[in-house]
Amino acid sequence: MSTTTEFSELTGDYVLDTARTRIGFVARHTMASRVRGRFGEFEGGAHLDGEDPSKSAVRLVIHADSVQTGNPRRDAHLRGRFLHVDDHPDITFTSTAVEQTGGAGFEVTGDLTIRGVIRPVTVHFELTGVENDPRGAFRIGFTGRLTLDRTHWGVDWNAATTILVSPKVLLELDATVIRRIASPLSGS
Repeated sequence: MSTTTEFSELTGDYVLDTARTRIGFVARHTMASRVRGRFGEFEGGAHLDGEDPSKSAVRLVIHADSVQTGNPRRDAHLRGRFLHVDDHPDITFTSTAVEQTGGAGFEVTGDLTIRGVIRPVTVHFELTGVENDPRGAFRIGFTGRLTLDRTHWGVDWNAATTILVSPKVLLELDATVIRRIASPLSGS
């Protein structure tokens, strides 16, 4: 992907390209090792305003039961005892503010909802490139990172869990979005 496109050319409505997007996390376990995982099912979109990034907006829905760490037993614990996916099937992020921080960097502030608890967070995103694919679709790539304290959302099982697994979790996003083509029939 190239990053030489003018920001004004990015204005439009986009849908998350789930085939080219990865939403992962890293947590320390017993302070000696790291557990890496990812979510396999999610959806989302964005409205980007290249002239005035503050008018941009992002929405992301992660299906909590799609968590995968490579260990089926641990995944079952995460789904049941930590994320309570039966009662809270989705993790959501809805932006409330977007600010360009220079160059290709952006701070996206929004409400992160996990287990029904809503808390504000700010994610730093970096524009990694743009491209027109062979089929004519216009794509934009971003990376983002956020360190959060999972206990602020009640993502805990018992007191021993905080000793065994650090409350700090790094979320990593490698996202690609595709510009939606306006339909002549829908007017959008």
